[in-house]
Amino acid sequence: MSKEEFNTEIINNRNRDADAFNVMYRQYYESLCLVSLKYVKDLHIAREIVQELFMKIWENPIPHTDPGAIRGYLYRSVINLSLNHLSREKNIQRHHQQIAAMQTEEDVNALHEEQDFKIHLYNAIERLPDQCRKVFRMSRFEGMKYREIAAALNIAEKTVENHIVNALRLLRERMFQKN
Repeated sequence: MSKEEFNTEIINNRNRDADAFNVMYRQYYESLCLVSLKYVKDLHIAREIVQELFMKIWENPIPHTDPGAIRGYLYRSVINLSLNHLSREKNIQRHHQQIAAMQTEEDVNALHEEQDFKIHLYNAIERLPDQCRKVFRMSRFEGMKYREIAAALNIAEKTVENHIVNALRLLRERMFQKN
């Protein structure tokens, strides 16, 4: 059996002859890796592409019987797989850039809206009546309980509760007036 016939037998893989397949693998592996490397510029990826090609040939034998066509098939296949890899990488990179751009724009808008809301809220708190504002700040910003506020200001707990209810009502009205 000549070398070309041997390669034809291997590529067609009629008998799933592992020894013959290994011979072909060793014969073409390095040169196919170099071809792929010209495109993908990464030896690890080039080797993966060539591995993928040989896996496909092992799983699905090709119908060529002409030894010259087999060699051409291997080189054309590795070039196509390399180009497909570059295309996928380019699409992934473009997709990641689009996501990053959208998130950045959305994040900036959200921060701006949050800042506007806080400014409007603090302005509305400042416009509360003095005692109401003082009670509201002690409750919401200092985390004091109604009983503690009542003792600190020497007022009834019910008065504290009324100030909080009044403050919340006024803040809601003023905050919704903005929109």
